[in-house]
Amino acid sequence: MKRLLLVGAALAAILAAPLQAQAADKLLNASYDVARELFVQVNAAFVKAHPGVTIDQSHAGTSKQARAIVEGLEADVVTFNQVTDISFLAKNGFVSDDWQNNFPNKASPFYSLPSFLVRAGNPKNIKDWSDLVRDDVKLVFPNPKTSGNARYTYLAAIAYAKEAFNNDDAKVKEFVTKLFDNVPVFDTGGRAATTTFVEREIGDVLITFESETTGIRKEFGADKFDAVVPSVSLLAEFPVAVVDKVVDKRGSRELAKSYLDFLYTSEGQKIAAENGNRVHDEAVAGEFKDNFPNVRLVTVEDVFGGWDAVQKEHFAEGALLDQIYGKR
Repeated sequence: MKRLLLVGAALAAILAAPLQAQAADKLLNASYDVARELFVQVNAAFVKAHPGVTIDQSHAGTSKQARAIVEGLEADVVTFNQVTDISFLAKNGFVSDDWQNNFPNKASPFYSLPSFLVRAGNPKNIKDWSDLVRDDVKLVFPNPKTSGNARYTYLAAIAYAKEAFNNDDAKVKEFVTKLFDNVPVFDTGGRAATTTFVEREIGDVLITFESETTGIRKEFGADKFDAVVPSVSLLAEFPVAVVDKVVDKRGSRELAKSYLDFLYTSEGQKIAAENGNRVHDEAVAGEFKDNFPNVRLVTVEDVFGGWDAVQKEHFAEGALLDQIYGKR
């Protein structure tokens, strides 16, 4: 009996070995909605340096992606646009609690900010957040309930209003409510909002990541749209993490870490910058500095006291976002 058990265990190990080896040559990256073009290029460069490796992609709003992973989507890595969605994975045991210490810059290899895209010639003369609440202006941005992109827009608008109205909560709420009133349709994600603005030609202003405005002008023509950077915006970190629960099951931890490390290399940083993202590498940032207008960036920590406070005061059930969005 003992010999049979040993033979059975050995056979199981032999059968499992090819599966684990196969898993170690393949990754699934669950990413945010408007990062498709970026990761097509990132993956091609990474695979070139790692022959035989396959990188698959999944794109959606990062809150939706985080829930999908908890429900069974076996993503080896996440490249998100919102800290709270990785924190959600950590609370559910999929990511280590100290995930922000596992890579440089609080695990954010590059960053962006909410910015504006307008029709050619800027016919509505849009210059700053204050112009977005005028009665003659229609806005396009996705649903903050499903899109990290839109949550940054919401928070950036509040940050602007807090300064403009000296932290008068009633006026801040009135300002953001009017901003929401000017949105004719809320799409579920950033790329759907882009389609609404660019292809369906709805709205005067698309509010999205600066990286997305760069990509739109590149794809559809710089002569068709103008980019407008507001006077102040919110730092949008794009955090990354290894999904521990998945890589330990699939034997892909080493490859997963190498993949995320690549985003911090000069090649990875250059690809990010070419796709409209602001980067931390000083040499690469200097090379692309003319592509990025100066803007005063505030942070979630400075304005709101951190993501935990934001979650409680703005995104929890019945909090300020519900009070404003619930009227839609």
